[in-house]
Amino acid sequence: MKIKAFIRLATLMLALTPVAASAQPIFTDITRSAKERAEDIVKHMTLDEKVSLMIYNSPAVERLGIKNYNWWNEALHGVARNGNATVFPMPIAMASSFDTELLEQIFTAVSDEGRIKWNIARAAGDEDMWYKGLSYWTPNINIFRDPRWGRGMETYGEDPYLTGQLGMAVVRGLQGERNGDGDIKAMACAKHYALHSGPEWARHTFDAVASERDVWETYLPAFKDLVVKADVDQVMFAYNRMFSYPAGANERFMRDILVKEWGFDGLIVSDCWAVKDFYDGHKWVKTRAEAAAAAVKTGMDMECGNAMPAIPEAIKRGLITEAELNEGVTKVMEYRYMMGDMDGESKWDDISHDKLCSPEHAALALKIAHESIVLLENDGILPLKKSEKVLLMGPNADEAVMMLGNYNGFPLESVSLYEALKRRGADVKYLPGVPYVAGLTTSAAKGDVSMKAAYDPENTDFDYDSFVRATEGYQTVIFAGGIASCLEGEELHVNAPGFKGGDRTSIELPEVQKKLMKALKEAGKRVILVNFSGSAMAFADESENCEAIVQAWYLGQEGSVAVADVLYGDVNPSGKLPLTFYADDSQLADYENYDMKGRTYRYFDGKPLFPFGHGLSYTTFKFGKAKVVAAADGKKEFVVKVKNTGKRDGDDVVQLYVSRPDDAEGPIKTLRGYKRVSLKAGESAEVRIPVNEDTFLWWNPATGRMNPLDGDYLLHYGDTSDGAHLKTLKYTFNK
Repeated sequence: MKIKAFIRLATLMLALTPVAASAQPIFTDITRSAKERAEDIVKHMTLDEKVSLMIYNSPAVERLGIKNYNWWNEALHGVARNGNATVFPMPIAMASSFDTELLEQIFTAVSDEGRIKWNIARAAGDEDMWYKGLSYWTPNINIFRDPRWGRGMETYGEDPYLTGQLGMAVVRGLQGERNGDGDIKAMACAKHYALHSGPEWARHTFDAVASERDVWETYLPAFKDLVVKADVDQVMFAYNRMFSYPAGANERFMRDILVKEWGFDGLIVSDCWAVKDFYDGHKWVKTRAEAAAAAVKTGMDMECGNAMPAIPEAIKRGLITEAELNEGVTKVMEYRYMMGDMDGESKWDDISHDKLCSPEHAALALKIAHESIVLLENDGILPLKKSEKVLLMGPNADEAVMMLGNYNGFPLESVSLYEALKRRGADVKYLPGVPYVAGLTTSAAKGDVSMKAAYDPENTDFDYDSFVRATEGYQTVIFAGGIASCLEGEELHVNAPGFKGGDRTSIELPEVQKKLMKALKEAGKRVILVNFSGSAMAFADESENCEAIVQAWYLGQEGSVAVADVLYGDVNPSGKLPLTFYADDSQLADYENYDMKGRTYRYFDGKPLFPFGHGLSYTTFKFGKAKVVAAADGKKEFVVKVKNTGKRDGDDVVQLYVSRPDDAEGPIKTLRGYKRVSLKAGESAEVRIPVNEDTFLWWNPATGRMNPLDGDYLLHYGDTSDGAHLKTLKYTFNK
């Protein structure tokens, strides 16, 4: 036994009352398993103590040696809301990399920084612990089914397979390698279970309903992957109702599917104040006691909110028993033992503090930012020549905080695109231009980690000619446009034209920006649009008015440097769209309808402006004829030769799609494999992607589930989902 643990337990033994000290209680015996100790300590708790430990801001229970602990912590793209930390790109940006291995490395770095911050907080005797714990409510694996949803930037895009693969990488990185020793590094959380992707303005009253096929084919696969394959520690249920029941009280989804069918035995967590919505928003029950009882009976172990204090009343009313409560508090305590919180030590205590905001982590942030940038269109203007004289303008031209997105930490340094261009010695002039939206003012004071916005409808007039005249002497204009997280995000209160409650009502670029770029084009300028946003934009007009369009997302602390590197050709763009960029609003289905018909590349039969998987390069790649072969281990692999036929080194993403010709109601095609490949100019490589039962998971009406189905399939492959640029291989699958 280590000295620290021995002293802690000896002190506890002396203090135990009314617990008998004549025999060592099991919960003080560090040779016992976490589960055994948790089961025992719960036996010594009062009802009020049990309830308090199932609330996110759990107070100390000193007589049992339990310290205060706050379960609420965020690590969406770096440790958030807790001082300095490495800030990586928003998840929707990282999804553009299609780089599963790099994502796992990044979240390993995030959990390292989280452990360091935990160790510092505990050593300081922090009494609050808010945003300092080891239970991260990350990743958000909801499907970005509609580009108007404001929180879509927190997700990994519109595809269930890609979301599952990247989500599992996040879990592996955050939770660390599990060696069966009961000592865990950190906890990840799959959220928001299960049908949840807007509308933000109605999430406390909205009822999400979809077909059975869509439920199992689109909304559940990523959750199943994280639970069954990645052993995620937490699942958070959503605010909205699903099929008339609040998400956290839906017996079918919570008990039958999540627990019984998938075998989930981790913590079920409520979204914050979602239980309050049971009676206050959804009007599903009348009282707080009924809501709390329903949530616990359905499986909730940890509440972010204030309904749990009504549990004693619920027990008195016969709505729930104390025995039912014990299941949840026992799981809570088991995790506190496994995190090392109860004994005050862990094998993760020795992580060097030098890793916090380290150069190595900054290099990871820059690498993923490079891989996340998507070149949508280019007439040859890019890359820029080093000596080229350029003018930089637009609402995001000299804005660094925008890069941080939402749910973010604060980096040691992050610069604007203007500053990044100056540092690299570019011949650039900055011209302050139009705001994000006419009438909108934004601010981000020094030290702020987010932007604030206010809309004034009386201040919307602009003299576009004056902006154009100010560009005299410059032929090339970099327009850093788009939006920011003060306009799209979680339940926001700025309702400017095109935006509502955090969501968007139109996917068009705000009118004031469109008009300025049109005016620049008419004046003979060559315009490069660098668009910053967390969601898809409709760029039909910009495609006509700009020589190049770069989708730059919110790229984190190294984002401006990464954009500058791509613009000047130091880095070859290689990002691929994780969602469809539609041509205009008319191509969008009803936002409040959760059926997938007409949505995403899988079910949209129109012509998007830029399809899922699209992304240009400064070089070219050629795909050979593919085949499916037996691998060395006896399993099967899809194999294709890829050659870099251009004059620059670069990366490409090989994408494998599957379709089933005899299923007229099924997806047009659906992603079932991908592989990022780096090739020097003129170099070739053989790319291999596993082909197995998961490749041919298909909706089976007979079982009401996704099963590996025998039959004839088409394998489509290339570096985009666009059918005109894909090659096809026929394949018959037999289990």
